[in-house]
Amino acid sequence: MSASLAGHRLLVSAGPTYEDIDPVRFLGNRSSGKMGFAIAATAAARGAEVALVAGPVQLPTPANVRRLDVRSAAQMFEAVMHELEQAGRPCDAYIGAAAVADFTPRRFADNKLKKTPGQDTLTLELVKTRDVLAEVAVHVRRPRLVVGFAAETHDVAAYARGKLERKQLDLICANRVGVGATGFESDDNALLVLGRDGFERALGPASKTELAASLLDLIMERLR
Repeated sequence: MSASLAGHRLLVSAGPTYEDIDPVRFLGNRSSGKMGFAIAATAAARGAEVALVAGPVQLPTPANVRRLDVRSAAQMFEAVMHELEQAGRPCDAYIGAAAVADFTPRRFADNKLKKTPGQDTLTLELVKTRDVLAEVAVHVRRPRLVVGFAAETHDVAAYARGKLERKQLDLICANRVGVGATGFESDDNALLVLGRDGFERALGPASKTELAASLLDLIMERLR
């Protein structure tokens, strides 16, 4: 039987971020936002109070979910921090399913960049973005449970464990992406859920809605 989340407050981030180069071009990734939206929808259906910080995706807002739309990594960072710092009861869990850009262009060009005659290359200078997940994990109003995601093309478990420890997360959900894999741009997925206490469980392959339900069962076990 699905665990009720009534009385719990969840903060979820979902989708990609777009890092603008000029008024026409941006750096982005292939995250569809479907996993994060499925988690938000399932949590709300189970009675949780859910805030969803969404990158630029074309997905309907789940019922009974408060949605905050952002575009860039900087905007996602500000929105998540704002939600954490709101007065009242702190979040019970933060679920960082968003694929946030690690780097952004140092400068935004006010006008469309043009190629010049004889130009064969273009160099963009990139700078690191603020690490949303890591800063949530050390925030003074840290949620009781901080859950991250790791989308990897190879050595999935090893990279996920490193991220779990480095960012001081409670759980991480690792999945393989790339050619021939589910994950980005798909309705299905498979997750390897790892905990800092040695917990390990494989979920799926299954629809993202089914995975959201299974993941929330694990989260509810931890919140108890």
